[in-house]
Amino acid sequence: MSSDTIAIQTAEAASRPWVATLHEWVTTVDHKRLGVLYILYALFFLVIGGIEATIIRIQLMRPHNDFVSPQVFNRMFTMHGTTMIFFVAMPILFGFANYLVPLMIGARDMAFPRLNAFSFWLTAFGGLLLYFSLLGGNGLYGAGNAPDVGWWAYAPLASRAFSPGHSSDYWTIALLASGFGSIGTAINIIATIVSMRCPGMTLSRMPLLAWMNLVMSGMVLLAISPLSAAQIMLLVDRYLGGHFFDTQAGGSATLWMHFFWIFGHPEVYVLIIPCFAFASEIIPVFSRKPIFWIPGHGGCHGLHRLCEHECLGSPHVHNWNEFLRQQFFHNNHDGRGCTDRHQDLQLAGHDVGR
Repeated sequence: MSSDTIAIQTAEAASRPWVATLHEWVTTVDHKRLGVLYILYALFFLVIGGIEATIIRIQLMRPHNDFVSPQVFNRMFTMHGTTMIFFVAMPILFGFANYLVPLMIGARDMAFPRLNAFSFWLTAFGGLLLYFSLLGGNGLYGAGNAPDVGWWAYAPLASRAFSPGHSSDYWTIALLASGFGSIGTAINIIATIVSMRCPGMTLSRMPLLAWMNLVMSGMVLLAISPLSAAQIMLLVDRYLGGHFFDTQAGGSATLWMHFFWIFGHPEVYVLIIPCFAFASEIIPVFSRKPIFWIPGHGGCHGLHRLCEHECLGSPHVHNWNEFLRQQFFHNNHDGRGCTDRHQDLQLAGHDVGR
């Protein structure tokens, strides 16, 4: 391509109206542009979440501070936690995954470009819907307030008896929409990595960043689905006379805790595994040392830790001593404790450091 052709194309791009450019970005199905949109969207909500965090920290700066009322503090706490997890951390990681994964595995685009675009705009709609509650949510303290039930919305606090109005409904539907968007993106990433690798790129030859995004997407499917189910159950409780979390009608408030933390604990690994992947790709390059890794180990470890922590709320663990006993014998499948194993190693002649 000659320099004259490049100059003509540059001039045409510069002379195009901004409405046409905006239309291209809004209707795009290109994985690079959608990755950029994810990142810009996350940075926008990062600013909002940072403002809310600043308000929280100013209030906590000294005892008996009256910078904001207790009601406003509850709203800021709820909105900050929800924003940072669902509309900053996850979208920015999905943005990098959208942009980088097809390039790293030699694919022309994501497996389902239109689903990719739909998932992004569904997530964006969820974030905007959450903040529309500032205008349309008639909550516990009067007209037009944000959700104030904490970003985990424990039952029965989120029920209509303790959270009248619609502020909690905005929170529920916003997370439901965002959850469907996250599930769609996760399915897209998995399908792209599994079926669209370039010839010769086996799973064992795939870059570590792509592997970690595959593990992260699988964990998103396992974590977001129970949370979305819990949101639907909460809406049924609030508007259709359900009693999933109503203890006085035979429901269980602990059920919400289980559903939420089936999401919450793997979510920690959903967010940190791609960050480890970035470090594991960058550091070996500058240190000129190869990295040793085991595919899928991070996701398996996250689910393993979830099973351990869920024991705290299990009806089979009646007291703390029982929980400690279960943990002490964890991984000792022959029923013996750590002391017996230590003695076995000594008898076998192995060096076991004290």
